[in-house]
Amino acid sequence: MPRLFSAPPRLRRAPALHALALAAACALPGAALAQDAALPALRLKTTPMLDERLPASGVALPTFVRGERITGGSNIPTVVEGDAELRKAGMVLRSARLQHDARHDIASTESEVRLNHAGNRYQGSSARMQVDAHEAVVHDPSYQLLSNGAHGTAQRLDMPGADHVTIWGATYTTCQCKDEGGKPDWILRSQKLELDHEEGVGRAKGAVLEFKGFPLLPLPGVSFPLSSARRSGLLAPTIGLDNKSGLSFLQPYYFNIAPNRDATLWPHLMLRRGLNLGGQFRYLERSYRGRISAHYMANDRLRAGRNRWGVFARHDATLHTGIGPVRMYLNLNRVSDDDHWRDFSTQGTGFDTTRLLANEGALTWSRGNLSVSALASKWQTLQSVGDAVIVPPYDRLPQLTARYARTNHRGFDYSAEAGFTRFRGDHRYTHQPDADRTHALVQVARPFERSWGFITPMAQVHSTHYSFSGNGTTLRSQQRTVPTFSLDSGLVFERTTSFRGHTLLQTLEPRLKYVYSPYREQKDIPLYDTGAYDFNFATIWAENPYTGHDRIADNNLVTAGVTSRFLDAASGSEKLRLAIAQRYRFTPQRLTNTDKGWSDMMLGAGLHWNPRWSFDATVQYNTHTHRSTRSTLLGRYTPGPYRTLSVAYRWQRRPHPNSSEYIDIAWQWPFGRSGELGHSASRGGGCGKGRWYSVGRLNYSRSDHHLIDGVLGVEYDAGCWIGRAVLENTNIGSTSANKRFLFQLEFRGFGRVGNNPLAALRTHIPRYRPLGESVTPTPSRFHSYD
Repeated sequence: MPRLFSAPPRLRRAPALHALALAAACALPGAALAQDAALPALRLKTTPMLDERLPASGVALPTFVRGERITGGSNIPTVVEGDAELRKAGMVLRSARLQHDARHDIASTESEVRLNHAGNRYQGSSARMQVDAHEAVVHDPSYQLLSNGAHGTAQRLDMPGADHVTIWGATYTTCQCKDEGGKPDWILRSQKLELDHEEGVGRAKGAVLEFKGFPLLPLPGVSFPLSSARRSGLLAPTIGLDNKSGLSFLQPYYFNIAPNRDATLWPHLMLRRGLNLGGQFRYLERSYRGRISAHYMANDRLRAGRNRWGVFARHDATLHTGIGPVRMYLNLNRVSDDDHWRDFSTQGTGFDTTRLLANEGALTWSRGNLSVSALASKWQTLQSVGDAVIVPPYDRLPQLTARYARTNHRGFDYSAEAGFTRFRGDHRYTHQPDADRTHALVQVARPFERSWGFITPMAQVHSTHYSFSGNGTTLRSQQRTVPTFSLDSGLVFERTTSFRGHTLLQTLEPRLKYVYSPYREQKDIPLYDTGAYDFNFATIWAENPYTGHDRIADNNLVTAGVTSRFLDAASGSEKLRLAIAQRYRFTPQRLTNTDKGWSDMMLGAGLHWNPRWSFDATVQYNTHTHRSTRSTLLGRYTPGPYRTLSVAYRWQRRPHPNSSEYIDIAWQWPFGRSGELGHSASRGGGCGKGRWYSVGRLNYSRSDHHLIDGVLGVEYDAGCWIGRAVLENTNIGSTSANKRFLFQLEFRGFGRVGNNPLAALRTHIPRYRPLGESVTPTPSRFHSYD
């Protein structure tokens, strides 16, 4: 076969392939070459021979042509006939007959042509190409893109440069299969289609999106991603339906300002209510980060034409000074009215709010063992008519704290903390006075630790002083000082055992802790930032059953417990955990009127034998009545991607009217047997019958015979498109609920249409995994290079 200029690139790689083959032969057992001759060590090095990047424009590179017959001269074009091929870095042009004008570097053909450019493949009836400039015109083309497998046909294709393609009268789809009529499931028909591979974006003008042969959506102008890279442009619109807003349409526009800054703006038209305008700005710098979200809705017809708005901001920063870092934190949340949380809780635009909105800022400085912080906190409480009144937390204007802590200083751990807080309350909902509180807490511990156990004596003194004002109080001040002593101890026993061929390390860890605090009268001190801990395996070992500084309980008790763990001997992962703990009070607790004697017993078990199964159980058992006080059972089965089942049972005894009992079931599971189809991520846009998945969560109160929250839906994965239909019922108060129907069509390689249910599914279903979530790496441009 005649060849012009030089051998094709694949032959130039032969020495490298030979070296690899030689290295493989030397690695084989009994290889005579390795035994009989001392060869220098072979080292693999990186090479630019298969660089994915295209050479820079303007760089002079050779052109290779070959065929069965080559004719030409110095001043006339070269004609290559019979399996003709022209190669240059980044492109291959093939046809039955090629003509190449070396003076102008123009290649042309009037017969069927195939062009591979940067891994993207084009085929047409004729073509003309400016080789060095990567400019081409292809008539009656078909094409297939490397990045996402999209393909289509057109009337003409223009390539004005290496990274830009314009296709006239084009079709576009990622479906590899066609129906009985010869059509893919979805297809985009466009008068003009621009593919910008540099920005990773496609733009269609005068387009119509067809689904299952029917026009679904007219698109006068639309942009869509060709890769996962961020880009500015219109995002997929959201069409929704719920019982408050009726039919709604949201069209976001994304601004890719910089790699570390972006913004999104959107109009949200709600048929029953009006137009809501919103946006979000995000930033990320080396020493600070944050986001700002806001929305405004004029004349909301749902609330008698009121203007509605909300502002939400979060900022975190670290300032590096010569005397230590200063950390700043801001969290701002303000809305227009008390019904905002109810009316905007399902918009899916970042404005989901609760009835308690925190507005706070903090500064923290630390250096070595010393830290100082200042905080200001104010709450906005949304009191809705018909719902229970919320007593808002006290504002802290300000709160100042200084703390010094040191560990293992000559064997001792010690700390000292002092603080001042000014509490101001909303006297429409609280009858307690305001207060200025100062507190001091000093603690010293001496741990004795060995591999087989530990013993830690600890002593602390907690002192507080209050100055009261306002709300008709006659008590001007109050002071309280409470010392506390504790002695914590534990042992660790280990042994090696086995179960069904698995080598395990079993531990037995008994623990005993004594706590003593004398009684101090505290009934005249309001609760400003204090609440009782929940009784569980963590708090049963606490010195004080309250959080905050307003209550220090009197204690004369001992807590005993034992934990046994079964650990994988190789990885150290916990396979099984069994635990039991209980308190015994030597004297009654006067602060809470708790009798002496035994507390409820805590029983717990956790089984995590393999990544698929997990089981956790906790039981609070009353040894006096011999009945359970509270029980929680949690189970989860996740055998593989897109397959998960979670079941939770919670029961608590209540004195009146009856006990509370909840059953919570959540799942994502395919219909049919698991072996029928591969996973969505691996199937991509390939052929084959689609697959249905069931998704849902049901949180049901058996005691109240009421569905607390519910999500029920189906998903369908056809490879090149995914469909989702979900019904959601969310309680937003004691007498009302939001109901939504969420429907979405996701066209892979193009975009999504509908009201996005993914946020609801992620929130409600533990370990939910969106179909098509896995990102397949872009194939090499040398894939199908020949």
